[in-house]
Amino acid sequence: MTGGASHSLRHESAAMHVAGAAAYIDDMPEPKGLLHVVPGLSTRAHARIVSMDLDAVRAAPGVVRVLTAADIPGHNQVSPVGRNDEPLLATDLVSYYGQPIFAVVAETRLQARHAARLARIEYEDLPAILDIAQARAAGGAMVWRPLTMQRGDAPSGLAASPRRVAGRITMGGQEHFYLEGQAAMAQPGEEGEMRVWSSTQHPTETQHMVAHVLDRPSNLVTTEIRRMGGGFGGKETQANTPACLAALAAELTGRAAKIRLDRDDDMMMTGKRHDFVVDYDVGFDDDGRIRAVDMVLAARCGWSADLSGPVTDRALFHADNAYYYPDVRLRSEPLKTNTQSNTAYRGFGGPQGIVAAERVIEEIAFATGLDPLDVRLRNVYGTGTRDLTPYHMTVEDSISADIMAKLADDCAYRARRAALRAANEGSPHIRRGIALTPVKFGISFTATHYNQAGALVHVYTDGSVQVNHGGTEMGQGLHTKMVQIAMREFGLPADRVRITATTTGKVPNTSATAASSGADLNGMAVLDAVRRIKDRLVEFAAGHWGVDAAQVRFLPDGVHVGATVVPFPDLTRAAYFARVSMSSSGFYKTPKISWNAETGRGRPFFYFAYGAACAEVAIDLLTGETRIEQVDILHDAGQSLNPAIDIGQIEGGFVQGAGWLTTEELVWDASGRLRTHAPSTYKIPACSDRPRRFTVKLLDHAPNREDTIFRSKAVGEPPFVHGVAVLHAISDALASIDGYRTCPRLDAPATPETILRTAERMRGLAATRPVG
Repeated sequence: MTGGASHSLRHESAAMHVAGAAAYIDDMPEPKGLLHVVPGLSTRAHARIVSMDLDAVRAAPGVVRVLTAADIPGHNQVSPVGRNDEPLLATDLVSYYGQPIFAVVAETRLQARHAARLARIEYEDLPAILDIAQARAAGGAMVWRPLTMQRGDAPSGLAASPRRVAGRITMGGQEHFYLEGQAAMAQPGEEGEMRVWSSTQHPTETQHMVAHVLDRPSNLVTTEIRRMGGGFGGKETQANTPACLAALAAELTGRAAKIRLDRDDDMMMTGKRHDFVVDYDVGFDDDGRIRAVDMVLAARCGWSADLSGPVTDRALFHADNAYYYPDVRLRSEPLKTNTQSNTAYRGFGGPQGIVAAERVIEEIAFATGLDPLDVRLRNVYGTGTRDLTPYHMTVEDSISADIMAKLADDCAYRARRAALRAANEGSPHIRRGIALTPVKFGISFTATHYNQAGALVHVYTDGSVQVNHGGTEMGQGLHTKMVQIAMREFGLPADRVRITATTTGKVPNTSATAASSGADLNGMAVLDAVRRIKDRLVEFAAGHWGVDAAQVRFLPDGVHVGATVVPFPDLTRAAYFARVSMSSSGFYKTPKISWNAETGRGRPFFYFAYGAACAEVAIDLLTGETRIEQVDILHDAGQSLNPAIDIGQIEGGFVQGAGWLTTEELVWDASGRLRTHAPSTYKIPACSDRPRRFTVKLLDHAPNREDTIFRSKAVGEPPFVHGVAVLHAISDALASIDGYRTCPRLDAPATPETILRTAERMRGLAATRPVG
């Protein structure tokens, strides 16, 4: 199969995925004498450990060792941000229900699971703070410094606005629900070496954590990952604990050890998407133009800092979405609670900020009687005086208005909206709604130092190529795109380029595969390595065949050296005998970016990705059930590296975003125990939840104006936000109950129960309206 970048090359592991031959951590051949590790979890949300009797655990059949904090040779700490607030194993204090206290190492996984339940732990209960309201009532302790972004004078702008609305929107968290749970296998080697296979999005961080826990330098620890069965941010930092427990077991027993968390334990232990409560105050005029915005975005962060600071920062970065706020103040509250430490999730706080922005638009539309699309179009970023974000970055390429207008025409939004309103008048139980929402999503890590990547490329004498880079494959097609870059540059077919497992032994100091930056960063690093080798081959070919270097070109039919076409294997073989190096590392760091968290100003993003979605839904007022009838998406992927993979990412991102806002609900009881900790109690979207009619198109002729890999744009997180259109379509349907006169103020997730409660409130409002 041929086809370089900008072609729809099949996913490099597609055939193995379908055949069940793609190997994940639990599929790897087990070394002789492999042990299994299972953590013992706390059964209190906040308590002191008075006593811990593990004798029955140690005496259980098959148990080889029981690990506690006292057994850790290095540091009992796995905080990814250096806060020293996240012990690997609890000692005298537990801070959430499900926190690891000890770990059982046994001959079989079943034996370890049975033994872990035999522990006798006595607790002294302490007051537990479980949600945002309780955290605020207790004084608002925060896991990270709060951030303020402002431009102009929001209070004065609000006071001077002709019209003003204040309100609140809440949105729930979300479980990652990757198909492959958290898993790791560790094998000790000679002279302190430890090799760890981990289902991690951040191999270097996992390497550092294992080294930290074992008290040894990083050069003795190697982390490797060929592929993950999904990550979505849940394996950026949360993979560290399983990897460290496996490595600790291997270190102390001298035998290989593996951990694969049970789904219930996985959901009880690990963090999720942050749930938010956003209070907003917006000033505007009769034409729906925003004058001023003041928002406070509070997040339930959990018991430790984890990545909550950057997540709540990014929520502020995206609380404008595609809209210009003349006077603006945005403030974050990353609140500490006695729940799982919430973490990265696709969008990394951006979707929560965008939901708040779209609620502001919806409030203005209902207050003025305007079509929400018109309010959106009147407030999008423009040029000149309407191009500066709340964090003082200039928006240089706003195309939101063009995308929304084109999508509205393509999907006949206005005609359908009018038809649905007419149909709702004669439908007592089934109401339909429609909404068209945009996305403007910043691309780059806001932690500037993460915006770097490395790669290693080998060309062998037979003309085959091996590529290794610092990114990780979690099903999103990153490895496929890296193959395409080498194919395009060398003029080779797909079967001549091979991606190998990501390993810290080949590419050091890698950044997490997150922030939609995988292809951008690693693609440029691969390109750098490939072009270094090409430059050497060009120099050799020009001298060997006596032509100018400009006459050497790498094409699919071979290497054109002047008038001669040389098969690529012939060139590489000749270059080898001429002692030309055909191996190179590559490196890339994102240009132009800067961010000062102290001032709340800078250019945190290299560029923005844009898009828009139009969703039509039907809701049953008797049951609260929702059906997504039709979705049309127009998305900006720049000059797509692989249109088929990008469209697949957009489809999957939309469904996941819609699931977060409609079906997925996390519930904790009064004791702090997560009750929705399995597929039986937590509802992710199923096949029947997909739109009945689903159209996704990439924006044509829209290369990235910035110098990214072949002028492409990131397609990972931005499409998740398209699910917001479903929430607003449901809101539009509910608004019909009161004759479209009142903003329903629908919170998320819009489960059947939430829809029924909102519908009842809307009926109450309608009943108080004067007749006529």
